[in-house]
Amino acid sequence: MEQKAIETVTVVGTGTIGASWTCLFLAHGLDVVATDIREGAEAELHEAVERFWPSLPDPVLQNARRGTLRFSPELEAACKGADFVQENAVERQDAKIELMRRIDAAAPDQVVIASSSSAISVTDMQSACAHPERVVLGHPFNPPHLVPLVELAGGAQTADAALATAERFYTSLGKVPVRLQKEIYGHIANRLQAAIFREAVHLLESGVATAEDIDRAVSEGPGPRWALMGPLLTYRLAGGDRGMEGFWDMFAPMQEKLWSELGNPVPDAALQARVTEAVERSYAGRSVRAVAEDRDRRLRRVLAARDTGAKG
Repeated sequence: MEQKAIETVTVVGTGTIGASWTCLFLAHGLDVVATDIREGAEAELHEAVERFWPSLPDPVLQNARRGTLRFSPELEAACKGADFVQENAVERQDAKIELMRRIDAAAPDQVVIASSSSAISVTDMQSACAHPERVVLGHPFNPPHLVPLVELAGGAQTADAALATAERFYTSLGKVPVRLQKEIYGHIANRLQAAIFREAVHLLESGVATAEDIDRAVSEGPGPRWALMGPLLTYRLAGGDRGMEGFWDMFAPMQEKLWSELGNPVPDAALQARVTEAVERSYAGRSVRAVAEDRDRRLRRVLAARDTGAKG
């Protein structure tokens, strides 16, 4: 699969994730053609890009050569001149399969089609495509214009060349691609995040602590360490000079007991209502928009400090 230089990116779906991707693409001098069927989507996209722009990483802002942004309500027209497609639309399997079929039919040959899907497999998404070999997973972590991670995976019919092209492209944007060796529902990061969330809900439901204190137990404890290393390397350090072997010698019995006692709540309607009430009560008075903007400002500083420390 030969790939010409990527200069124009088509962004399909311009909600929170699509708008964040758009901001990042524009900041790297790429032209973006965005498309979305929602009423008012064009105005919302322009507003979101301007809102996200100041929170871009300093190196990106300093070197920003802002590309042009064009909006097209027609999917086929938006895909016609693409050099790369980033899809971020509905997270429903049947709708996603049909959408990818339409993108595949409209985009030029050899153009990689990447999906931001949080859980749907590439094998399913590419199943109705005439050129399934170019369909890949390119799943970011929110917000994509700030958080480096992008999870890469292929489906049963994906060509290695498509994955290589996507990896080079994302790396050129300052992203950190992580390749899945096999497909799994929810990929990597969302599964890890779901495990933490499930136990947080269990602790909340068990009356162990308030929603605020459960959140603090992460943000003021393992959270700062997780900004530097993942759980496997963290536990290797816990084993001292003997690494993982030392960790298991010291902590295997404790881990066995913890694993056996971890909660397994079922997110039925009643549980959802109780958790919603507890969380909203804890954070009453702080709008979602304000919290997100504060998160992005602080996240920008955390990432900058982490990267500076790594270079030092």
